[in-house]
Amino acid sequence: MSFLKKFLKSDYRDGEPPRGFSSFRNLSEAQLDAHMSIARYGDFMLTDAVRPSYNLDIIPRTGYRNEWYVDQDSGTRIPVLMTSVTRERLFDTFLSLLDPLGEIVDVVLETSHDKANGSHTDLYREQIDMPVLQSILYDYEDLLLDDGCCGIAVLNPRKPMEVQLDEHKLMFVYGHDNANYERALCDNHVGRIENLKFITEGEHVHSSSDELLQRFEQLCYHLGVER
Repeated sequence: MSFLKKFLKSDYRDGEPPRGFSSFRNLSEAQLDAHMSIARYGDFMLTDAVRPSYNLDIIPRTGYRNEWYVDQDSGTRIPVLMTSVTRERLFDTFLSLLDPLGEIVDVVLETSHDKANGSHTDLYREQIDMPVLQSILYDYEDLLLDDGCCGIAVLNPRKPMEVQLDEHKLMFVYGHDNANYERALCDNHVGRIENLKFITEGEHVHSSSDELLQRFEQLCYHLGVER
């Protein structure tokens, strides 16, 4: 998927730890299980897809910040809204960010389920009606929220604008005309925090399952993309 940072993959997928060593090193199985079972940090609820470092370098919170994506080839700078939303409001917020894209959009599914080297595969579906897409996505809310090896991007190349829900369940809006998207975030009680730190900026761990892989394959079928 365009723009997204790649991470190493094992049975879980680990973000690169700071200072060159992992906070998960030397943990007992009981300690790891206890950490992975914690989903709530204050008023923020994580999905099952990702957990922060054991020493909690970064504690997740709801908010967004403004950034820039810089194309390395052309030097083009594209404004980005980077967003983190508690599980209870994440899916509805994502759907509300799709509305300004228009009636006909393209979709990109990202999968790293069967990858062992940190790579991923992009699966494309062009020209799908937005109401049809949103209806399909409602049926796969569990997959989109809880699978740490699945991401989705919805884009309108004619604007151009792109909205992503990535493997960490962070949301990204790429494009120059993002005022409508900031209003949508405000309507969903997501405020701007310019010094906001995201879970990807520290060590973290992803998880998935065979059942979620099967759900992903079903989503591919319903969207008309081939694995």
